[in-house]
Amino acid sequence: MQEPALSSKMKYIFSIPVIISALGYFVDIYDLLLFGIVRIPSLKALGLNPDTDGTFILNAQMIGLLIGGIFWGIFGDKKGRLSVLFGSILVYSLANIACGFLPYFPREHLVYQYAGLRFIAGIGLAGELGAGITLVSESLPKNLRAIGTSVVAGFGLMGAVVAQLTVELAGGWNISYMIGGVLGIMLLFLRISVSESGIYKNIEHQSVSKGNFLSFFTDRNRLTRYLKCIAVGLPTWYCIGILAVLANQFAPEMGIAGLNPGKAIMWAYIGISVGDLASGFISHFLKSRKMAIFYMLVFTIIGVVIMLFGNTDSETKYYMFCVWLGLGTGYWAMFVTLAAEQFGTNIRNTATTTVPNMVRGLVPVMIFGFDFFKKDFPVITSAALVGVIVFGLAFYSALTLSETHDKDLEFTE
Repeated sequence: MQEPALSSKMKYIFSIPVIISALGYFVDIYDLLLFGIVRIPSLKALGLNPDTDGTFILNAQMIGLLIGGIFWGIFGDKKGRLSVLFGSILVYSLANIACGFLPYFPREHLVYQYAGLRFIAGIGLAGELGAGITLVSESLPKNLRAIGTSVVAGFGLMGAVVAQLTVELAGGWNISYMIGGVLGIMLLFLRISVSESGIYKNIEHQSVSKGNFLSFFTDRNRLTRYLKCIAVGLPTWYCIGILAVLANQFAPEMGIAGLNPGKAIMWAYIGISVGDLASGFISHFLKSRKMAIFYMLVFTIIGVVIMLFGNTDSETKYYMFCVWLGLGTGYWAMFVTLAAEQFGTNIRNTATTTVPNMVRGLVPVMIFGFDFFKKDFPVITSAALVGVIVFGLAFYSALTLSETHDKDLEFTE
């Protein structure tokens, strides 16, 4: 088969589905991380406790992500990928605009109102990436899928950096919420030009079962694939959820005067953005999803070992390692694409939407393990022990999943 010309490749890579999905993921990440960025100033301004109330509100958003992941996954397989792209962005955009008006809400039960809005936002945010990656995967030629989905994630993850800058420049935390909501509404109108996936249209009126979430648990082979897809993504949130978010806990043992978790997260996401963009080209060059993820995992685990045991004795060094780990775990889009390619069209959106949200939902489990080990071991050793488990599962899963680089996606389960 003749290799497509460069101009033809560029036409596919920068096609409407890719551009609109990238913009959607940009707004998604902006809104997903915004509460974490404005948590302290917003809660202080509202007369709430940044620690106890903040944890309650954040948990509400995470529960929304888990529930939303299942809901939008099923919805996208039953009603189409575009239905999710329209519905999810409308839900989280309106929720974020409402968050901007929280200073004018009645003060009674304000923490529950804030938590309720973040719960609704979490439900909406859960659908964006899975539907976008599914649509792009089904719209692009199989040899360009990895590059297309990497463009989506590489650009989209920059929303984290823009969110931080917006908070600094907007002049008010509630204005940042409104900006995010307005960006989403603007993007909603741009999505009118997007067409439904042709692969999905082919089964739309077939009698095959669509969006059956329970089907992942009724077949051993399917369940194994599903669990392995989840395991592949765990190192990304191990690095973010423990080594970045809890960075301040490592400072005393490393002899560092102080570490700012916000800065650690920002530098990690800068690395992830670059890594996500690069991962598609690495996969394309190697003609393998599995080996691209394997090499990036090796790169990441080397960084983790040096970070924890290699005399990281300054704030600057720690943030440099956050960039390193971000580059290594920047296979987020690749891992979601891998999940999309593992399953048939009738449950593909369910897989790609629930898998990343299951990974996010396992962050509290990793933190629980970290806290459990801290009872008997130093902080660094405890983090390393959790890392051994997480990376062990990821390496095993990445190497034993079937290769999907040139896989035809026109099949059903």
